[in-house]
Amino acid sequence: MSISNQSRRTFLKASGLTAGGLVLGVTVPKHVIAELSSGAAADFNPSGFIHIAENGDTTIYCGRCEMGQGISTALPAAVADELEADWGRVTVKQGEGNIEKYGRQDTGGSASIRIMFIPMREAGAAAKLMLISAAAKVWSVSTEHCVASQHQVKNTLNGQTLGYGELASIAATFDVPKAPPLKSKSDYKYIGKGLSRHNLPQIVTGQLTYGVDTKMPGLVYGAIAHCPVLGGKLTSVKNKAAALAMTGVLKVVEIPRFDVPFGSIGGVAVVADNTWTAQQALKLLEINWDLGPNQTYDTQAYKAQLVKNVESPALLGAERGDVDQAFAQASQIVKATYTGGHVSHSPMEPNASVVWVQDDSCEVWAATQSPADIQKVLGQYLKRDPKDIYVNVTMAGGAFGRKFKCDYVQEAAALSVAMGAPVQLTWSREADMRTGYFHSINAQHVQASLDAEGNVTGWLQRIAFPPIGSLFNPKVDRASAKDIGEVLNHPFGLSNVRSESGEAPAHTRIGWYRAVYAIFYGFSFGSFADELAHKTNKDTLTMLHNLYDANQQPDKKEQVMRSKRAIDFTAEKANWAGRGSLPKNQGLGIAVHYSFQTYVAMAVRVEVNGDDIKVLEVDAVVDCGQVLNIDSAKAQMEGAVVMGMGLTLRTEIVFRNGAVVNSNFHQYPVLRINEMPKVNVYFIESDAKPTGLGEPGLGPFAPALSNAVFAASGKRYRDLPFKPMSI
Repeated sequence: MSISNQSRRTFLKASGLTAGGLVLGVTVPKHVIAELSSGAAADFNPSGFIHIAENGDTTIYCGRCEMGQGISTALPAAVADELEADWGRVTVKQGEGNIEKYGRQDTGGSASIRIMFIPMREAGAAAKLMLISAAAKVWSVSTEHCVASQHQVKNTLNGQTLGYGELASIAATFDVPKAPPLKSKSDYKYIGKGLSRHNLPQIVTGQLTYGVDTKMPGLVYGAIAHCPVLGGKLTSVKNKAAALAMTGVLKVVEIPRFDVPFGSIGGVAVVADNTWTAQQALKLLEINWDLGPNQTYDTQAYKAQLVKNVESPALLGAERGDVDQAFAQASQIVKATYTGGHVSHSPMEPNASVVWVQDDSCEVWAATQSPADIQKVLGQYLKRDPKDIYVNVTMAGGAFGRKFKCDYVQEAAALSVAMGAPVQLTWSREADMRTGYFHSINAQHVQASLDAEGNVTGWLQRIAFPPIGSLFNPKVDRASAKDIGEVLNHPFGLSNVRSESGEAPAHTRIGWYRAVYAIFYGFSFGSFADELAHKTNKDTLTMLHNLYDANQQPDKKEQVMRSKRAIDFTAEKANWAGRGSLPKNQGLGIAVHYSFQTYVAMAVRVEVNGDDIKVLEVDAVVDCGQVLNIDSAKAQMEGAVVMGMGLTLRTEIVFRNGAVVNSNFHQYPVLRINEMPKVNVYFIESDAKPTGLGEPGLGPFAPALSNAVFAASGKRYRDLPFKPMSI
């Protein structure tokens, strides 16, 4: 951990602030940089800033993207807690895209708090010690007689106080403490509490600026259409005259494919003086495409092929113990195959950005999960140094992994070059749903060997899905050993486990989606555990205790015990013991999943009448170490239930003749408020470091729901979604 007292000139130049005071930079530890860089140590010192003005007002910058998860409150509040700041005097600002100042800003993998919790706290603690030293100097007393609290320092000898603003300039002359002590958990004022989000008033009054809200003088607006089949090429554009004849239409622009990761797949755009006109003019164009080799892609046929690929021996991924021997000695072998369809991110805020490319500059305004990727891609496209691409990071109205990819920003840059003006490009819902990125379609075949007592002795899992690696190398046609490593990394206490990877070439763009592979791994792990319980006439809770056996895997003892604790806590809260007294047609299901270093168990209560499945109540128990903001943390689990219900019950992207059939929410329905169940969220009290929270809630929901449906009706679902729409 390194903290540096930045020069005032350097800070003011970077931040635009004009007041004096104390400016403090916090440097991310090198081991953290290495972790975020896949093991490659960085040669820079990324730092975020705390600025205490001479009037006491405090600004804390957040380098991670805010997309509704509350990160821009949780991390700055951790700083404010250690600083002993008055939260009412703290202003939080979103950091611009600047890897040298803030470190890697890619917001995903549920890593932001896990990575930044300690560095941000240490920054606040260091600033507090510097303010205390300043007060001690003013009063000519030892620092032992100075106590910081609520934005001021108090002299314990005589009761005098000095505000942080009065001390800021003096504090700035002191060296920064190298290893400031941190507060005890019992002294937290903001950490772990239900702190209101810093931007809540702006949210509820509609004043918050999202990516699509950016406006400036001379701004023109674009709409775009892409080839409906991945790999297709533009052959002709007709009827341009009709489009250009519309009042307000300025130009029709053909955008070629930019063949780099996250680059445009190519398209035809219309630029006008407003978005609506651009979209209507685009509909007048007669665009013809050569659909290319993927025009035969059909998800129904492809899923059937994936099933064949996993129900036969596949490529070894990893193995622990001797699975073949376990199966040879088994009293019984149980098998099941699980499948899932493509899923669209479909954030409520569509893909939108503003880009202004000039001869000597390029500035971007975008809701993005990775400003560095924007800088990289635009640097490649414009043949400029990525550092010369200035990215303003705006609030994102949902993202779920989609806004890691910056194709929509690169296209806006192409239009800005063509127009010689700033351009706002907004994708239509149809464009994103049909030509965006998708969560992997998948198939999994699971086999378990059982001894005479019904205990699991071996586990074999074959997986086939088009991997995200295909984005970077189209020749990648199956999940890598790392991709399927979750099978062996999952804290089952089993001695004999093997994973295998089946062939699955990609025919569309595959991208990170909230929870990523934990969605389908959680489904197979949790559902198969319930199936094993049924086959052996055991209670599901008993079977889960059998699977999570620390005696078989001592090196996973902590993971196993934390999983079991979450399971048992959930069973208690959901009254698992009393499930036999539920009304007719109701059932209770339970599952647990470990992902992003977090343990989440869920119990779901449903009512089933024929094909109608109604989710009544969900109990979620989370062990994510130290919780930073209890309100945001609960909201994350509630959001996981909402998204989980959609994924499990009805949302699926369907391809026919190479193209997506779904066009908008009438064919990809999201959850309505009247369908929302009661959700009870419990956090296991822990002194462990914070771990992931944004994504882990999705893993256990689908299997818990599936198990509940089976308990209520005797019907077993093995395909996600359970009831896909007929389109």
